[in-house]
Amino acid sequence: MTRHPQGPIVIAAGGTGGHLFPGQALAQELRRRGRKIVLMTDERVQRFDKLFPEADIYEVPSATPSGKGLAGLVKAAPAIIAGVARSFAILQRVKPAALIGFGGYPTLPPVAAAILRGIPTCVHEQNAVLGRVNRLVAPHVNAIASTFDQPKFLKARDSGKLVLTGNPVRDAVIAQAGRPYEIPLADGVIRLLVFGGSQGARVMSDVVPGALAKLPQQMRDRLRVVQQARPEDMERVRAVYAQAGIAAELNAFFDDMPERIAAAHLVIGRSGASTVSELAVIGRPAIMVPLPHSLDNDQKANAGKLAEAGAGWMIEQKDFTEAALAARLQALFANPAELAAAAQAAKAQGQPGAVRALADLVEALGRGDFRAVHNHAARQIAANEGRSNHLKFAAGGA
Repeated sequence: MTRHPQGPIVIAAGGTGGHLFPGQALAQELRRRGRKIVLMTDERVQRFDKLFPEADIYEVPSATPSGKGLAGLVKAAPAIIAGVARSFAILQRVKPAALIGFGGYPTLPPVAAAILRGIPTCVHEQNAVLGRVNRLVAPHVNAIASTFDQPKFLKARDSGKLVLTGNPVRDAVIAQAGRPYEIPLADGVIRLLVFGGSQGARVMSDVVPGALAKLPQQMRDRLRVVQQARPEDMERVRAVYAQAGIAAELNAFFDDMPERIAAAHLVIGRSGASTVSELAVIGRPAIMVPLPHSLDNDQKANAGKLAEAGAGWMIEQKDFTEAALAARLQALFANPAELAAAAQAAKAQGQPGAVRALADLVEALGRGDFRAVHNHAARQIAANEGRSNHLKFAAGGA
Protein backbone atom coordinates (compact mmCIF):
# COMPACT_ATOMS: atom_id res chain seq x y z
CA MET A 1 0.00 0.00 0.00
CA THR A 2 1.28 3.48 -0.92
CA ARG A 3 2.13 5.58 2.16
CA HIS A 4 2.47 9.38 2.22
CA PRO A 5 1.12 10.28 5.71
CA GLN A 6 2.04 13.96 5.39
CA GLY A 7 0.63 14.29 1.88
CA PRO A 8 -2.53 16.14 0.91
CA ILE A 9 -6.04 14.80 1.36
CA VAL A 10 -7.82 14.26 -1.96
CA ILE A 11 -11.54 14.99 -2.04
CA ALA A 12 -13.41 13.46 -4.99
CA ALA A 13 -16.85 15.01 -5.34
CA GLY A 14 -19.37 15.39 -8.13
CA GLY A 15 -20.33 18.71 -9.62
CA THR A 16 -23.63 19.11 -7.73
CA GLY A 17 -24.08 20.91 -4.44
CA GLY A 18 -25.38 17.81 -2.71
CA HIS A 19 -21.99 16.12 -3.13
CA LEU A 20 -19.78 19.20 -3.04
CA PHE A 21 -21.13 20.83 0.15
CA PRO A 22 -20.06 17.94 2.44
CA GLY A 23 -16.70 17.97 0.65
CA GLN A 24 -16.45 21.71 1.22
CA ALA A 25 -17.20 21.24 4.93
CA LEU A 26 -14.50 18.57 5.21
CA ALA A 27 -12.01 20.76 3.35
CA GLN A 28 -12.68 23.64 5.77
CA GLU A 29 -12.03 21.40 8.78
CA LEU A 30 -8.91 19.81 7.32
CA ARG A 31 -7.51 23.23 6.40
CA ARG A 32 -7.93 24.26 10.04
CA ARG A 33 -5.78 21.25 10.88
CA GLY A 34 -3.10 22.40 8.47
CA ARG A 35 -3.80 19.83 5.75
CA LYS A 36 -3.38 20.57 2.07
CA ILE A 37 -6.47 19.79 -0.03
CA VAL A 38 -6.76 18.48 -3.58
CA LEU A 39 -10.19 18.43 -5.24
CA MET A 40 -10.90 16.08 -8.14
CA THR A 41 -14.22 16.60 -9.90
CA ASP A 42 -15.87 16.97 -13.29
CA GLU A 43 -16.27 19.91 -15.65
CA ARG A 44 -19.02 21.52 -13.56
CA VAL A 45 -16.47 22.56 -10.95
CA GLN A 46 -16.29 26.04 -12.48
CA ARG A 47 -19.61 26.78 -10.77
CA PHE A 48 -18.23 25.78 -7.36
CA ASP A 49 -14.52 26.61 -7.39
CA LYS A 50 -15.09 29.38 -4.82
CA LEU A 51 -16.12 26.70 -2.33
CA PHE A 52 -12.52 25.40 -2.28
CA PRO A 53 -10.43 28.59 -2.36
CA GLU A 54 -7.15 27.04 -1.16
CA ALA A 55 -7.40 23.67 -2.89
CA ASP A 56 -5.59 22.42 -5.96
CA ILE A 57 -8.45 21.55 -8.32
CA TYR A 58 -8.25 18.97 -11.09
CA GLU A 59 -10.93 18.30 -13.66
CA VAL A 60 -11.36 14.60 -14.39
CA PRO A 61 -13.41 13.11 -17.26
CA SER A 62 -16.39 11.00 -16.29
CA ALA A 63 -19.89 10.12 -17.44
CA THR A 64 -23.13 8.90 -15.95
CA PRO A 65 -24.56 5.84 -17.73
CA SER A 66 -27.79 6.77 -19.47
CA GLY A 67 -30.50 4.32 -18.52
CA LYS A 68 -30.13 1.07 -16.62
CA GLY A 69 -29.11 -1.25 -19.45
CA LEU A 70 -25.78 -2.43 -20.77
CA ALA A 71 -25.93 0.09 -23.63
CA GLY A 72 -25.74 2.98 -21.17
CA LEU A 73 -22.70 1.50 -19.47
CA VAL A 74 -20.96 0.91 -22.79
CA LYS A 75 -21.61 4.50 -23.84
CA ALA A 76 -20.18 5.89 -20.61
CA ALA A 77 -17.18 3.55 -20.48
CA PRO A 78 -14.71 5.56 -22.63
CA ALA A 79 -15.09 8.70 -20.49
CA ILE A 80 -14.81 6.69 -17.27
CA ILE A 81 -11.68 4.88 -18.51
CA ALA A 82 -10.12 8.19 -19.57
CA GLY A 83 -10.97 9.58 -16.13
CA VAL A 84 -9.29 6.67 -14.37
CA ALA A 85 -6.13 7.15 -16.46
CA ARG A 86 -6.02 10.88 -15.74
CA SER A 87 -6.73 10.30 -12.05
CA PHE A 88 -3.95 7.71 -11.87
CA ALA A 89 -1.46 10.26 -13.22
CA ILE A 90 -2.67 13.03 -10.90
CA LEU A 91 -2.42 10.82 -7.82
CA GLN A 92 1.09 9.77 -8.79
CA ARG A 93 2.05 13.44 -8.91
CA VAL A 94 0.34 14.76 -5.75
CA LYS A 95 1.16 11.73 -3.52
CA PRO A 96 -1.85 11.99 -1.17
CA ALA A 97 -2.13 10.61 2.34
CA ALA A 98 -5.70 9.47 1.64
CA LEU A 99 -8.60 9.95 -0.73
CA ILE A 100 -12.28 10.29 0.11
CA GLY A 101 -15.09 10.06 -2.45
CA PHE A 102 -18.50 11.66 -1.89
CA GLY A 103 -20.47 9.57 -4.36
CA GLY A 104 -21.84 10.15 -7.83
CA TYR A 105 -20.31 8.99 -11.12
CA PRO A 106 -17.80 11.89 -11.29
CA THR A 107 -16.07 10.34 -8.26
CA LEU A 108 -15.72 6.89 -9.78
CA PRO A 109 -12.48 7.52 -11.76
CA PRO A 110 -10.55 9.08 -8.82
CA VAL A 111 -11.73 6.44 -6.36
CA ALA A 112 -10.92 3.61 -8.78
CA ALA A 113 -7.48 5.06 -9.46
CA ALA A 114 -6.77 5.41 -5.72
CA ILE A 115 -7.75 1.78 -5.15
CA LEU A 116 -5.48 0.68 -8.01
CA ARG A 117 -2.58 2.72 -6.63
CA GLY A 118 -3.04 1.33 -3.11
CA ILE A 119 -3.85 4.72 -1.58
CA PRO A 120 -5.92 4.58 1.65
CA THR A 121 -9.44 5.25 0.39
CA CYS A 122 -12.88 5.74 1.85
CA VAL A 123 -16.26 6.89 0.59
CA HIS A 124 -18.91 8.93 2.33
CA GLU A 125 -22.62 8.25 1.91
CA GLN A 126 -24.83 11.24 2.64
CA ASN A 127 -28.16 9.52 1.99
CA ALA A 128 -30.20 6.82 3.71
CA VAL A 129 -29.61 4.73 0.56
CA LEU A 130 -26.11 3.67 -0.46
CA GLY A 131 -25.50 5.20 -3.87
CA ARG A 132 -24.61 3.16 -6.92
CA VAL A 133 -20.98 4.23 -7.16
CA ASN A 134 -20.47 3.70 -3.43
CA ARG A 135 -22.05 0.25 -3.75
CA LEU A 136 -19.71 -0.57 -6.63
CA VAL A 137 -16.51 0.37 -4.80
CA ALA A 138 -17.57 -0.68 -1.27
CA PRO A 139 -15.76 -4.05 -1.39
CA HIS A 140 -12.49 -2.35 -2.31
CA VAL A 141 -12.28 0.73 -0.06
CA ASN A 142 -10.88 0.81 3.47
CA ALA A 143 -13.87 2.50 5.13
CA ILE A 144 -17.43 3.61 4.41
CA ALA A 145 -18.42 6.75 6.29
CA SER A 146 -22.17 7.19 6.62
CA THR A 147 -24.80 9.66 7.72
CA PHE A 148 -27.20 6.88 8.73
CA ASP A 149 -26.45 3.78 10.76
CA GLN A 150 -28.02 1.29 8.37
CA PRO A 151 -27.98 2.64 4.80
CA LYS A 152 -30.10 0.64 2.41
CA PHE A 153 -28.18 -1.66 0.02
CA LEU A 154 -25.14 -1.96 2.30
CA LYS A 155 -24.12 -5.62 1.99
CA ALA A 156 -23.23 -7.70 5.02
CA ARG A 157 -19.75 -8.34 3.63
CA ASP A 158 -19.04 -4.58 3.74
CA SER A 159 -20.78 -3.73 7.02
CA GLY A 160 -17.55 -4.08 8.98
CA LYS A 161 -16.22 -1.01 7.17
CA LEU A 162 -19.12 1.25 8.13
CA VAL A 163 -18.22 4.22 10.33
CA LEU A 164 -21.10 6.43 11.43
CA THR A 165 -19.82 9.99 11.12
CA GLY A 166 -22.91 11.93 10.11
CA ASN A 167 -23.06 14.29 7.15
CA PRO A 168 -20.64 17.24 7.36
CA VAL A 169 -22.20 20.68 7.06
CA ARG A 170 -20.49 23.91 6.11
CA ASP A 171 -19.12 26.46 8.58
CA ALA A 172 -21.96 28.81 7.61
CA VAL A 173 -24.45 26.18 8.81
CA ILE A 174 -22.61 25.52 12.08
CA ALA A 175 -22.64 29.26 12.69
CA GLN A 176 -26.46 29.18 12.76
CA ALA A 177 -26.74 26.05 14.92
CA GLY A 178 -27.05 28.01 18.15
CA ARG A 179 -29.83 30.27 16.92
CA PRO A 180 -33.01 29.33 18.84
CA TYR A 181 -36.28 28.66 17.08
CA GLU A 182 -38.75 31.52 17.44
CA ILE A 183 -42.30 30.26 17.82
CA PRO A 184 -44.67 32.25 15.60
CA LEU A 185 -46.73 34.58 17.79
CA ALA A 186 -50.48 34.84 17.48
CA ASP A 187 -51.20 37.45 14.80
CA GLY A 188 -47.45 37.88 14.32
CA VAL A 189 -45.31 37.43 11.23
CA ILE A 190 -44.92 33.93 9.74
CA ARG A 191 -41.61 33.49 7.89
CA LEU A 192 -41.74 30.81 5.20
CA LEU A 193 -38.72 29.70 3.16
CA VAL A 194 -39.30 27.84 -0.10
CA PHE A 195 -36.56 26.30 -2.23
CA GLY A 196 -36.13 23.31 -4.46
CA GLY A 197 -32.46 22.93 -5.24
CA SER A 198 -31.01 22.73 -8.72
CA GLN A 199 -33.61 20.22 -9.92
CA GLY A 200 -36.68 21.11 -7.91
CA ALA A 201 -37.56 24.79 -8.02
CA ARG A 202 -40.10 24.42 -10.83
CA VAL A 203 -42.61 22.38 -8.82
CA MET A 204 -42.32 24.83 -5.95
CA SER A 205 -43.20 27.67 -8.32
CA ASP A 206 -46.10 25.65 -9.72
CA VAL A 207 -47.68 24.74 -6.39
CA VAL A 208 -46.64 26.93 -3.46
CA PRO A 209 -47.86 30.38 -4.60
CA GLY A 210 -51.31 29.04 -5.48
CA ALA A 211 -51.51 27.16 -2.18
CA LEU A 212 -50.63 30.25 -0.18
CA ALA A 213 -53.21 32.25 -2.13
CA LYS A 214 -55.87 29.84 -0.84
CA LEU A 215 -55.12 30.62 2.81
CA PRO A 216 -57.46 32.91 4.77
CA GLN A 217 -56.74 36.61 4.29
CA GLN A 218 -55.65 36.95 7.91
CA MET A 219 -52.91 34.35 7.40
CA ARG A 220 -51.84 35.80 4.06
CA ASP A 221 -51.35 39.18 5.73
CA ARG A 222 -48.94 37.62 8.24
CA LEU A 223 -46.80 35.77 5.68
CA ARG A 224 -43.29 36.80 4.73
CA VAL A 225 -42.17 34.43 1.96
CA VAL A 226 -38.63 33.91 0.70
CA GLN A 227 -38.65 31.69 -2.39
CA GLN A 228 -36.14 30.35 -4.84
CA ALA A 229 -37.55 30.37 -8.37
CA ARG A 230 -36.10 29.78 -11.80
CA PRO A 231 -35.59 32.96 -13.81
CA GLU A 232 -38.21 31.92 -16.35
CA ASP A 233 -40.77 31.41 -13.56
CA MET A 234 -40.06 34.58 -11.62
CA GLU A 235 -42.69 36.89 -13.09
CA ARG A 236 -45.60 34.46 -12.88
CA VAL A 237 -44.73 33.60 -9.27
CA ARG A 238 -44.44 37.28 -8.39
CA ALA A 239 -47.82 37.98 -10.01
CA VAL A 240 -49.60 35.32 -7.93
CA TYR A 241 -48.15 36.67 -4.71
CA ALA A 242 -48.98 40.26 -5.64
CA GLN A 243 -52.59 39.40 -6.45
CA ALA A 244 -52.93 37.49 -3.15
CA GLY A 245 -51.42 40.35 -1.17
CA ILE A 246 -48.53 38.21 0.09
CA ALA A 247 -45.15 39.81 0.82
CA ALA A 248 -42.53 37.77 -1.04
CA GLU A 249 -38.81 38.00 -1.81
CA LEU A 250 -37.86 36.00 -4.89
CA ASN A 251 -34.49 35.07 -6.30
CA ALA A 252 -32.97 32.39 -8.50
CA PHE A 253 -30.22 31.75 -5.96
CA PHE A 254 -29.57 32.71 -2.34
CA ASP A 255 -25.93 32.63 -1.27
CA ASP A 256 -26.91 33.00 2.40
CA MET A 257 -29.18 29.96 2.64
CA PRO A 258 -28.10 28.89 6.16
CA GLU A 259 -29.14 32.30 7.50
CA ARG A 260 -32.43 32.07 5.61
CA ILE A 261 -33.12 28.62 7.07
CA ALA A 262 -32.37 29.84 10.59
CA ALA A 263 -34.75 32.81 10.19
CA ALA A 264 -37.64 30.65 8.94
CA HIS A 265 -40.59 29.39 10.96
CA LEU A 266 -41.13 26.69 8.33
CA VAL A 267 -39.23 25.45 5.29
CA ILE A 268 -40.73 23.86 2.17
CA GLY A 269 -38.17 22.09 0.00
CA ARG A 270 -36.65 18.96 -1.43
CA SER A 271 -34.98 16.36 0.76
CA GLY A 272 -31.49 15.94 -0.61
CA ALA A 273 -28.89 14.84 1.90
CA SER A 274 -27.34 18.27 2.42
CA THR A 275 -30.75 19.88 2.84
CA VAL A 276 -31.97 17.49 5.52
CA SER A 277 -28.62 17.64 7.33
CA GLU A 278 -28.65 21.44 7.39
CA LEU A 279 -32.27 21.53 8.56
CA ALA A 280 -31.38 19.19 11.41
CA VAL A 281 -28.23 20.98 12.53
CA ILE A 282 -30.00 24.35 12.54
CA GLY A 283 -33.21 22.77 13.89
CA ARG A 284 -36.03 23.95 11.65
CA PRO A 285 -39.28 22.16 10.74
CA ALA A 286 -39.88 21.38 7.09
CA ILE A 287 -42.38 20.10 4.60
CA MET A 288 -40.27 17.88 2.37
CA VAL A 289 -41.15 16.99 -1.22
CA PRO A 290 -38.72 14.30 -2.41
CA LEU A 291 -37.47 14.46 -5.98
CA PRO A 292 -39.60 11.71 -7.55
CA HIS A 293 -37.08 10.49 -10.11
CA SER A 294 -33.95 10.40 -7.95
CA LEU A 295 -31.92 7.20 -8.17
CA ASP A 296 -33.13 4.57 -5.70
CA ASN A 297 -35.57 7.07 -4.13
CA ASP A 298 -32.82 8.36 -1.86
CA GLN A 299 -34.63 11.65 -1.24
CA LYS A 300 -37.76 9.80 -0.12
CA ALA A 301 -35.68 7.76 2.30
CA ASN A 302 -34.04 10.92 3.67
CA ALA A 303 -37.39 12.64 4.17
CA GLY A 304 -38.82 9.52 5.76
CA LYS A 305 -36.08 9.51 8.40
CA LEU A 306 -36.85 13.10 9.46
CA ALA A 307 -40.61 12.58 9.28
CA GLU A 308 -40.39 9.46 11.45
CA ALA A 309 -38.47 11.49 14.03
CA GLY A 310 -41.25 14.10 14.12
CA ALA A 311 -38.98 16.72 12.56
CA GLY A 312 -41.17 17.48 9.56
CA TRP A 313 -43.73 16.23 7.09
CA MET A 314 -43.19 14.41 3.80
CA ILE A 315 -45.50 14.99 0.84
CA GLU A 316 -44.72 13.00 -2.27
CA GLN A 317 -44.80 15.07 -5.43
CA LYS A 318 -47.84 13.24 -6.81
CA ASP A 319 -49.74 14.44 -3.74
CA PHE A 320 -48.19 17.89 -3.66
CA THR A 321 -51.16 19.94 -4.83
CA GLU A 322 -52.30 23.45 -4.03
CA ALA A 323 -55.29 22.18 -2.06
CA ALA A 324 -53.31 19.62 -0.06
CA LEU A 325 -50.53 22.05 0.76
CA ALA A 326 -52.95 24.82 1.70
CA ALA A 327 -54.76 22.51 4.12
CA ARG A 328 -51.48 21.39 5.73
CA LEU A 329 -50.19 24.96 6.05
CA GLN A 330 -53.41 26.29 7.52
CA ALA A 331 -53.34 23.56 10.18
CA LEU A 332 -49.68 24.20 11.03
CA PHE A 333 -49.96 27.98 11.16
CA ALA A 334 -52.98 27.65 13.44
CA ASN A 335 -50.98 25.42 15.79
CA PRO A 336 -47.51 26.96 16.31
CA ALA A 337 -46.78 24.49 19.12
CA GLU A 338 -46.65 21.75 16.48
CA LEU A 339 -44.06 23.72 14.54
CA ALA A 340 -42.01 24.24 17.69
CA ALA A 341 -42.12 20.53 18.53
CA ALA A 342 -40.94 19.66 15.01
CA ALA A 343 -38.11 22.20 15.29
CA GLN A 344 -37.00 20.56 18.54
CA ALA A 345 -37.19 17.09 16.96
CA ALA A 346 -35.15 18.28 13.98
CA LYS A 347 -32.49 19.68 16.28
CA ALA A 348 -32.27 16.34 18.06
CA GLN A 349 -31.36 14.72 14.73
CA GLY A 350 -28.60 17.21 13.99
CA GLN A 351 -24.97 16.09 13.87
CA PRO A 352 -22.89 19.27 14.16
CA GLY A 353 -19.80 17.21 15.05
CA ALA A 354 -19.96 15.22 11.81
CA VAL A 355 -17.25 17.19 10.07
CA ARG A 356 -14.78 16.59 12.90
CA ALA A 357 -15.65 12.89 12.99
CA LEU A 358 -15.11 12.56 9.25
CA ALA A 359 -11.84 14.48 9.37
CA ASP A 360 -10.64 12.19 12.18
CA LEU A 361 -11.49 9.17 10.04
CA VAL A 362 -9.67 10.45 6.96
CA GLU A 363 -6.58 11.39 8.93
CA ALA A 364 -6.53 7.98 10.64
CA LEU A 365 -6.64 6.32 7.23
CA GLY A 366 -3.79 8.52 6.07
CA ARG A 367 -1.72 7.35 9.05
CA GLY A 368 -2.53 3.74 8.22
CA ASP A 369 -4.46 3.35 11.49
CA PHE A 370 -6.92 0.82 10.05
CA ARG A 371 -7.24 -0.98 13.37
CA ALA A 372 -8.86 2.08 14.92
CA VAL A 373 -11.23 2.36 11.99
CA HIS A 374 -12.30 -1.27 11.96
CA ASN A 375 -12.58 -1.58 15.74
CA HIS A 376 -14.79 1.48 15.87
CA ALA A 377 -16.96 0.07 13.08
CA ALA A 378 -17.29 -3.22 14.97
CA ARG A 379 -18.42 -1.41 18.11
CA GLN A 380 -21.06 0.43 16.13
CA ILE A 381 -22.42 -2.77 14.61
CA ALA A 382 -22.70 -4.32 18.07
CA ALA A 383 -24.43 -1.26 19.47
CA ASN A 384 -26.85 -1.06 16.57
CA GLU A 385 -28.06 -4.60 17.17
CA GLY A 386 -29.92 -3.31 20.23
CA ARG A 387 -30.51 0.32 19.36
CA SER A 388 -29.84 2.99 16.77
CA ASN A 389 -27.37 5.60 17.90
CA HIS A 390 -24.99 8.21 16.61
CA LEU A 391 -21.53 7.33 17.86
CA LYS A 392 -18.69 9.53 16.80
CA PHE A 393 -15.42 8.32 15.38
CA ALA A 394 -12.54 8.88 17.76
CA ALA A 395 -9.17 8.85 16.03
CA GLY A 396 -6.85 6.36 17.61
CA GLY A 397 -9.60 4.55 19.53
CA ALA A 398 -9.16 0.82 19.90
